[in-house]
Amino acid sequence: MSTDASAFIQFTFSLLFVANLLAGVYLLRNSERLFGTDPSVPSETSSGRAYGKMQAFVVWAHVAALTGAFAFVIH
Repeated sequence: MSTDASAFIQFTFSLLFVANLLAGVYLLRNSERLFGTDPSVPSETSSGRAYGKMQAFVVWAHVAALTGAFAFVIH
């Protein structure tokens, strides 16, 4: 049985889940611009850029999992 509070939480997290999916599309489409080489930082290595890119996508995936769990009431 769904109460008003749980319906509000589910609706809110559904909106956040959709927004997070759109942010993931933005990350994928602009990953080279966001995580590519920067001429103003010559000491930056490719492994440092790869680590930053991986960390951003892992954080995105965790936020997607949490908002999806609350949106579909899997808690």
